[in-house]
Amino acid sequence: MSSQKAQQRAILLMLVCATLWSIAGIFIKMIPWNGLVIAGWRSLISAGCVVIYLRATKQRLRLNRASLVSGVFLSLTFLAFVSANKLTTAANAIVLQFTAPVFILILSVIFLRQKFSRADVITVSVTMCGIALFFLDQLAPGNLLGNFVAIFAGLSMACMYIITGNTDEESRMSGILLGHLFTAAAGIPFMFVFDTPVTMPAVLSILALGVVQLGIPYVLYGIAVRDCPALMCSLLGAIEPLLNPVWVFLFTGERPGVFALVGGVVVIATITAWCVWRDRSLAARKAA
Repeated sequence: MSSQKAQQRAILLMLVCATLWSIAGIFIKMIPWNGLVIAGWRSLISAGCVVIYLRATKQRLRLNRASLVSGVFLSLTFLAFVSANKLTTAANAIVLQFTAPVFILILSVIFLRQKFSRADVITVSVTMCGIALFFLDQLAPGNLLGNFVAIFAGLSMACMYIITGNTDEESRMSGILLGHLFTAAAGIPFMFVFDTPVTMPAVLSILALGVVQLGIPYVLYGIAVRDCPALMCSLLGAIEPLLNPVWVFLFTGERPGVFALVGGVVVIATITAWCVWRDRSLAARKAA
């Protein structure tokens, strides 16, 4: 059982992760490449960050079932989300990917025989409503295939959270490294299929994506998940889609609508209340 202090540190790291993840849209718009090419190069650069961390902490690349399976699911998450953005609206892709907490509840009950409290279920339900409300101004029927791909991204993300949360640190970080490498291997070859102009803004943007938006956050995630349950990691990660419009507003002046503001308040208030409740519950169990 994680200590109260360790879990508080993990929560802080996950909030930093979600914040850094949320800057993706700004830089992706500055790169005139196919989405799969962007995903591939971004992950290759991110892999370098993970290698640096492994060497600094004297950890070895561990090839086992846990690292390989988590690497596959992480790669599927990256590729499915990018593909969904091409097949349906961006709002649909983001909202449907963040069905991950629902899948975590279902999969954990079925395969891990894990029990969740009523507060966990209520938090997931309210958070999903808040995210849907947040994007109500932009939601559109979209393309059915794209919507299914986005839901698949949510499922694969849920599997990644569960698997990485139940492995040792070397296997976990190895899985993250393999996920980046699998994505790079799948995405980079498409640069020979699609026009990929190499310009200074594109190079700087892909470096920012690889290091700041994906590389550093996934190292922090690998550290945080040791003391942060899969469901909590997933719900804290829901801050990512809420911050996306904030950056758009700051850089382009595009203002979020009323539904977006209400939805953002609902999600942040719900997750904050849930984290406080869990913190107090952990303290009460220790005192007992």
